[in-house]
Amino acid sequence: MWFMDDLRSRLANRVQLTSDGHRAYLEAVEGAFGADVDYAQLVKIYGASVGGSNERRYGPGECCGARKLRVEGDPDINHVSTSFVERQNLTIRMHMRRFTRLTNGFSKKVENHAYAVALHMMYYNFVRIHKTLRVTPAVAAGVTDRLWEIATLIEAQDAEPKRPATYRQISN
Repeated sequence: MWFMDDLRSRLANRVQLTSDGHRAYLEAVEGAFGADVDYAQLVKIYGASVGGSNERRYGPGECCGARKLRVEGDPDINHVSTSFVERQNLTIRMHMRRFTRLTNGFSKKVENHAYAVALHMMYYNFVRIHKTLRVTPAVAAGVTDRLWEIATLIEAQDAEPKRPATYRQISN
């Protein structure tokens, strides 16, 4: 709910939103957006993994299909997808091993985890040139007109007053 309320506060226009089938999203999206959203769920259907056994230590069985369900408003069913957020989650997991449970980099303090996420997102959006964009996402979006360097990130961090990170700071 906290995340959805924060997301809603940052949007100026009606949006199309897609989530997976987790029930908690139904109440969170309704509470934050009411009827002012085009919302659908992409519910994946899992079956037995290759070899016929559902007993696996990590992860669900093999995905054998998906259903697209309209929940609120008028979402364009052709654009109901979780691929973009799943790709972003993979990028975060690969770049920050803190999200990988069985490594020695796993975050033990939530504040340090928040700082690591904020640093990664700043680097990803302001420093790293993306091959498809040929610039950083911040430049492509018009947030900044120059390419930042790691030193610029450090200077920006040093200029901030010292206080624990909040969700709003992390997501900015």
